[in-house]
Amino acid sequence: MQLKLIAAGLGLVLSLSTASALEEIVVTGARDRQPTLDYPGSISAIVADEIDAVGHQHIHELLTRTSGVWLSRGSGQEHLTAIRSPVLTGAGSCGAFLVLEDGIPVRPAGFCNVNQLFELPTELAQRIEIVRGPGNALYGSNALHGMINVLLPSPADEPEERLSVETGANNFLRVRGTVAGDATVASLVYADDGGFREDAGYRQVKFSAKTAADLAQGRLELGLSATGLDQETAGFIFGEDAYRDPALNRGNVNPEAFRDAAAVRLHGIWRTPLAFGGQDSELDVRPYLRYSSMEFLQHFLPGQPLEENGHVSAGFVSLVSGGNDRLDWSAGFDLDLSDMHLRQTQDGPTEGSAFLVATRPEGKHYDYEVRALAAAAYAEINYPLSARLSLNAGLRIEHSAYDYENRMLDGNTRDDGTPCGFGGCLYTRPGDRSDSYTNAAPKLAVHMRTGASSSAYLRLARGFRAPQTTELYRLQSGQNVADLDSERMDAVELGHRGSTEALRYDLALYVMRKRNSVFRDAEGFNVDSGRSRHEGIELELDWRLTRAIDLALNVSYARHVYDFDQIAARGEQFVSGRDVDTAPRWLGSAEMSYSPRPGWGLALQLSGIGEYYLDAENRFDYPGHVVGNARFWMKPLPILDVVLRLNNVTDRDYADRADFAFGNYRYFPGRGRELFVEFSLSRP
Repeated sequence: MQLKLIAAGLGLVLSLSTASALEEIVVTGARDRQPTLDYPGSISAIVADEIDAVGHQHIHELLTRTSGVWLSRGSGQEHLTAIRSPVLTGAGSCGAFLVLEDGIPVRPAGFCNVNQLFELPTELAQRIEIVRGPGNALYGSNALHGMINVLLPSPADEPEERLSVETGANNFLRVRGTVAGDATVASLVYADDGGFREDAGYRQVKFSAKTAADLAQGRLELGLSATGLDQETAGFIFGEDAYRDPALNRGNVNPEAFRDAAAVRLHGIWRTPLAFGGQDSELDVRPYLRYSSMEFLQHFLPGQPLEENGHVSAGFVSLVSGGNDRLDWSAGFDLDLSDMHLRQTQDGPTEGSAFLVATRPEGKHYDYEVRALAAAAYAEINYPLSARLSLNAGLRIEHSAYDYENRMLDGNTRDDGTPCGFGGCLYTRPGDRSDSYTNAAPKLAVHMRTGASSSAYLRLARGFRAPQTTELYRLQSGQNVADLDSERMDAVELGHRGSTEALRYDLALYVMRKRNSVFRDAEGFNVDSGRSRHEGIELELDWRLTRAIDLALNVSYARHVYDFDQIAARGEQFVSGRDVDTAPRWLGSAEMSYSPRPGWGLALQLSGIGEYYLDAENRFDYPGHVVGNARFWMKPLPILDVVLRLNNVTDRDYADRADFAFGNYRYFPGRGRELFVEFSLSRP
């Protein structure tokens, strides 16, 4: 009945107008400008004007404005991602999503980070594109549930020179600036947040710069981005509905927790025309260098071990594309070389039950290095079957190889070689070894233009990811490297989109099956060889009601359920048909804006999630929430913009994240009502 109501509402909206419309353009599907109507899949774009208007302090505030996407906000800049998925946790959870910067993966495929979006200067982006579901042949490992591509300003965008200062609740201060020349652009953002909880806050700086020049009959663009984060972290609060308790929801039982991180990426984009097979073609080559380092206290685990990790990597992605009236085609090759390391150490004894104390010893738990190589070849064609109907097909073959070196004792012991009680230590370290994985991902879609400004598609796709190094080599008791295989997901998707002068809509239905997953149970243990099913419907709607009033609506309904039966080592039961934990069925946001004249306006937004379970056995739940936000902007002078943002207008008590682990309800409480004001000066 709920899905029928959505479909009926869409039918009513489609009947309101038939006027022609301007084409929306995206680039992630083909690494070049492409009308959204011609893309056979689900893709959303958040453009520079919306990014500036929202003024997000956390990526959660921006990306949850798109259908089927939820970023669970943690402490400071931390987050967990969901795109057509539950909010995934555990060693390889971040590998379900491919994060790109200007079409280039921000990390090696086997070395993801659940918080990796805070490494990107999204506040400075010219455009952010989100692909839901498995990626096309151009994108490989980790493009499983979806992709996020952050497109940074380039000289060709002719970005506006601007200086902004924002201040507000909890001693928040942020400065943003952009300077530009004929062939260069550079942007910087610095933020200092005192935090709404005790002994919690962060300081962060992000930088982006690009320059462009002609080179060898082509155009070369060089880009540099860098981020640094110094964060004092607030931990979970404990107890059923603790997020509603004013004596708890602003406290911090882990004032010692912290996260320090840095990342630098340098890349080039060189495009040149080619004469290939008598056709006009183009070569696109993107070499890159990447570096990251991070250390943080794992306050969410018994014993609070310290993790230190980092990587250095280099490689390139390449694409040759061309076509004629009968066939469009593209083919390419990617190569990635990386050197990764991880060390985990616990300074003192674990507190808690005798079992926890015995199995989680103090001292060094892991210390290893992994050298990795990933290589991929891919091809894609688009063949017109008629004037309105076309066939899109692609194939990607990718090989990943890991060379692992253990820098401490092998096996399931303390760091001095002595055994743990209760059957052994939690931590297991394999001996030096090499592992490799080869995966193939076919894609097939039929696309039809149903009108001058509308289209429909049917898409079949496979996504994959090779095991993450943390899944392979940071093992737990009872695990074996040989038990892990590449995670795969098969998807079927049906969609329809269109636009008029007053309306833009995008509707999609999907069914996905995933296997070889690694889940985490309520005691923090990994469960291998998992399977799950994912089915849902998504709607995005932008509607100009009058010349002054606009409505934006994003809503999705989905079921994410286990598709296997297993009793975990510590007794939790995974049963086919039960909801995956932290998988709200409803996600949505709605915003109405009123702008009676250019430069002046008011926007009211509602954003929320539905009820979800906190454990695999579906015994504990969180009721969901809806939060209201408001924004007012004015332009008192041609060079001055003023924006007021009031978040959580009703001061509602809610949880950004809820779960049940180690026998306790655990929450990250949401922020209360907060007011911020921003002043921006732009060059006339």
